[in-house]
Parts: sequence; C-alpha cells; structure tokens
Amino acid sequence: MTHSIEEGSKVILYLGYNNLHLIKVKTNEVYQTKFGALKHNDLIGKEFGSKIICAKGYIHALPIIPELWTLALPHRTQILYMADISLILLELDIKPGSIVIEAGTGSGSLSHSIIRSIRPTGHLHTFEFHELRSKLARNEFEEHGLSKFVTAQHRDVLANGFEHENIADAVFLDLPAPWDAVEHVMKVLKRTGGRLCTFSPCIEQVQRTCQRLRANGFEEINTVECLRRVHEFRYQHRSKIRFTADQNQAELQKQEQQDEEVVDIKSPKRESVDDNEEEAIINKKFKKNSNASKKQALETVSMLTANGPLVMPGHTGYLTFAYLKQE
Repeated sequence: MTHSIEEGSKVILYLGYNNLHLIKVKTNEVYQTKFGALKHNDLIGKEFGSKIICAKGYIHALPIIPELWTLALPHRTQILYMADISLILLELDIKPGSIVIEAGTGSGSLSHSIIRSIRPTGHLHTFEFHELRSKLARNEFEEHGLSKFVTAQHRDVLANGFEHENIADAVFLDLPAPWDAVEHVMKVLKRTGGRLCTFSPCIEQVQRTCQRLRANGFEEINTVECLRRVHEFRYQHRSKIRFTADQNQAELQKQEQQDEEVVDIKSPKRESVDDNEEEAIINKKFKKNSNASKKQALETVSMLTANGPLVMPGHTGYLTFAYLKQE
C-alpha cells in the first residue's frame, strides 16, 4: 500500500469515536459529512493520516488496517471483532510464514488480521460456500493489495472438504456444523500436526464439536468466551476511610454520645416552660446535631477510581481450541 492517497484508493474517514466511514476516492466526487462537504480532490495526493479541513470542522483520512477495517467494513455476515480475533491469533500460534486455512470467509474481518500476521512468507487459503460473498471478498483483497498472500475460493467444505492435504499449520472454522469438518481438518493439517479453532454461537454446537474432536484424537480441547469490558479511570470524591481501629472506635463513641444527649426542657428557676420555649430549645439542639453531622460528612478525599460500563455487549460466540499431533 502506498503512503499517499490516489484515485481509486479506499480511505477510512475518521469523524470521531465509533464514527468511521469507508469511501473510494474518485475525481470530482463529493462526500457529505457532519462537518460539511468533503471533496475527493482534496484527498488525492495527501498522506494517509492527514487532517482534512471541512467547512464545519475536520476529519482524518486513515489507511485500511485490520483494526479499522473491522469497524468500517460493509457487513455481509456477522463478523468477529478484535477481542476474539486477538485470542484466535494467539492460540493458533499464527506468525510470519504460517499456512492457514479459513472456512467461512464472510465479510473478511478475521482474514485481514490473519494476512497481516503471516506476511511476508505465509499464505491464507479462505473458503466461502456463498458464491457472491466469496467474489466480493476476493475483490476486496485485490483492492487492498493483499492478493499475493491470500487465495479466496467458493467451496462447500462441509460437503467437499478442502482441496489441499498436509499443508496447514492452523485451521479456523466458522461453520454451522463444524463437527462435520473435523475429518477434513485432519487431512489438511501438516503431518507433524497443527492447531484448530472453531467459532460457534450456541453451546450445543460446542458440545457436538468437542465430542467429535475427542473421538478423533485431538488434545488440549478447551472452549473460551471472550468478552471485552472497558473501564474508565477518573478521580472522584469519596468519604475518607479510617484504616486505624482506634480512630474508628473513637468516632463511634463520639457519635453514640451525641445520640444519647437528652434535651433538658425544664428551667432551673421555673417549674415548667411554655410550649414555644420548649420547641425553641429542641430545635436548637437538633440544629447543633445536624451541623455536626454535616461537618463529619464533609471529610472527603479525592481518589482514582475504576468505573465499569453501565451497559456491556453480551455473548457473541464460543471459541473452541484443540491440538492434533499426528506424528
């Protein structure tokens, strides 16, 4: 990929957090944003990452990298996000030079991350049973300059298997019935063995897959659900904490004494007081106690706190990992 934007380049426009748009640069075209009209001619010749000034603000023109592509790609299917993708790359031990098989290309979210990890000497063979989706993915790989590292094919691997044998270091399956592809996986993995990962949204799929894996000699079978929980750190005013037992005891005794104080409503010179005088004495005492409580409540300290999200994205799917040692 070149460092400058040219006609025909795909650019991700960054307008703000979770506000990304994908465009293809064409001469004399105009794209409307919340910051005003963006002329494509203003992008041509600029470096990726440049700040582009519009009538009501500015945007950034960013290149296509796996993280941004996952957020901005056109959804043809449900996709995997970076929380799952990073775990898949780690557990499958995908690295430069790896040969990887992917069944279920979908929208190509995982494919782009795999390609970046296996470059410059590795290769990805990705299969999709839906012909149109396979064609669109192949075109995107070519536009992004990745066709050298990936082969995208239209094929039903559940029925026909993979066309290769003993070439793969790792296999990823995103299929409705991954257990039916286990025997095909055994044929395509290298003779020295390899790693497998399946993605399934339902636990019943996971159970059937694990049973088939165990029956065919796979080891280290484990299933993971990966959820991303973002915490925000900020300073907040909190009540001062007393860590010493003696201080806590003294505060408690002081509070008990205040609660046990009795208001003497009788005057030493008079047998009784009228109702108005009695009410004034009681109000004065209550006001004193109230002021004391307020002074005690104002003893606060500023501390750094971690605040979890009020709403958290739920379940996406289960990742099942296994290892096969054939020789």
